Amino acid sequence: MQKLLQSLSEADFQVVRATEPKQMSGLDEDELLELHARVRRARNKHVTNYRRAGAGKVGVKGSRAAARNANERNAERAEIFEDALSRVSRQLAVVARRSATELKAERLARASGETAPATTAPRTTAAAPRSGRRVEAARKSPARKKREAGSRAAGARRQAKRDGKSAV
Repeated sequence: MQKLLQSLSEADFQVVRATEPKQMSGLDEDELLELHARVRRARNKHVTNYRRAGAGKVGVKGSRAAARNANERNAERAEIFEDALSRVSRQLAVVARRSATELKAERLARASGETAPATTAPRTTAAAPRSGRRVEAARKSPARKKREAGSRAAGARRQAKRDGKSAV
């Protein structure tokens, strides 16, 4: 395993190294999402290389099993990135669950009229806008007005069809 890690390119090795628990412990949700995307891209690259090389060797070797044995190193590289992706996914799930719990506690505290409880970790996600201005702007956008008008018109057509009247 160590020999295989040393055979990776420097960029790939840095991606795998970034997925170690010590490295991921200080990352927030957004940073973990970015790392997850990087690891997924690297995994996809190595899986693609493994599949293409294996498919190319089937004709030469005469069977898929023989081609698999000749393509072992590419399969191991893909497996390294598969493991790295699972580590990042688990850590991301933990952080997302913690963030969701904090947001729920904050929302419930606001709803009951209390002040928000002190959280142990700073909130890292921007799940809700800070003020109602963005929400109001989205409600007044031309695209939303068109979509709502189309929805009302479709409802009127359905009702007219049920009533046996001609739709406008």
